[in-house]
Amino acid sequence: MLSGIPLVLLLLAAVAFIIVATAKLNLHAFLALLIAAYGTALVAGVDPAEAASLVTDGFGGVLGYIGIVILAGTIIGTALERSGAAIVIAESILGVVGEEYTTEVMAITGSIVSIPVFCDSGFVILSGLNRSLAERSSLSLSTLGVALAGGLYVTHVFVPPTPGPIAAAGILGADIGLVMLAGLVVSAPIVFVASAWANRVASRFHIDPAPEMTMEDIKAEYGSLPSPAASFAPLVVPIALIALGSIAAYPEAENPELVTGALQRWLLFIGDPAVALLIGVFISFVVVPEFTTDITDEWVSEGIKKAAVILAVTGAGGAFGEVLGALPLEQFVTDTFGGLGIGLLAAFVVAAAMKTALGSSTVAILTTASLIASLLDPLGLATQWGRVFAVLAIGAGSMTVSHANDSYFWIITEFTDMEAATAYQAWTLGTLVLGVASIIWILVVQNIVGLVL
Repeated sequence: MLSGIPLVLLLLAAVAFIIVATAKLNLHAFLALLIAAYGTALVAGVDPAEAASLVTDGFGGVLGYIGIVILAGTIIGTALERSGAAIVIAESILGVVGEEYTTEVMAITGSIVSIPVFCDSGFVILSGLNRSLAERSSLSLSTLGVALAGGLYVTHVFVPPTPGPIAAAGILGADIGLVMLAGLVVSAPIVFVASAWANRVASRFHIDPAPEMTMEDIKAEYGSLPSPAASFAPLVVPIALIALGSIAAYPEAENPELVTGALQRWLLFIGDPAVALLIGVFISFVVVPEFTTDITDEWVSEGIKKAAVILAVTGAGGAFGEVLGALPLEQFVTDTFGGLGIGLLAAFVVAAAMKTALGSSTVAILTTASLIASLLDPLGLATQWGRVFAVLAIGAGSMTVSHANDSYFWIITEFTDMEAATAYQAWTLGTLVLGVASIIWILVVQNIVGLVL
């Protein structure tokens, strides 16, 4: 079996293949990752029968851990999208914060909506509202567009059940509940970095909102909108349950005052991410204007269809990671980087390189998580919290940077009437700032957690 420098060169060749296959040849990431997994194993000298077993075990293992969570989260997102609950969430935040902070409102709204909804879908859903509020507040459409895009982007890469962070948690063996809670802590200030960038930089480029619909027209298009409580509940309840589950699971030896016995067992059950999000699915049915099984069946079916591609790519990423875990890379990394304390920075840099080359944040996260899964120990990230922060560092890298090979870049330009040259200044440079600010804040939070625990 290959080892040392030849093995590292093989690994670089596998990554290069994934980049070229997806970015240049337009091969689907699912196929590219599977080919890379099989090819790497065979060229490295793994027995063919063992190579086949590694791929299937890796594919099934990661989906067994996070499959239900991805499906349930996608169904919740579909319900929020189809019912108009996302519009209600935006209006509710606007009512609390005030119209003088419209930029911040759009960033916050995006960060909430993007927890179960993919960021590109969320931007399309809220684009009409974005134009209407830009007109009403006399702001450039570029200002609110970048604020909304940034808010959506931040939680998309940090907070499960969006596919990137939850897939990384599955591949790295990180606790999903802790990733969700830590992701929310990391996201909160970065959302305001996004709104500050929009106010200071994106505002320099004036774009007339020219709204086609007023707020009243948008509401009328949905017909009967759900109440604010019903709109927030499918998001808030699962997060609260997962938080309770994480508290109940904390080692009793260190925290004897925490709940024990039957209460602890039930909290661990309802706080399991799969159970919590399934509860969120049934809660999301309350946003249906008129509850009918036809509507709920249609929404569930649509959510499952949307999740299918993510499940396939996630499984393929798990297969690639399983193959890499079987190769003798650990000693090389230990000899080269051991003791340098650059684990999180290494994860960030690799993810940023993948993002810049591939365009897709989700594929960048999957590829990077697969690469470092077997290297957590030499990188100093093999602890429970080390795995959590590794997921977040990879997420930060996957924002850095969004440019012309990213479909999200073109969605933003299309729905904000922004020229590509303007978008490079207002959006692409902004994602560089978001990524760097994120990894700095993650390192700060890691040190705080280390001092507290």
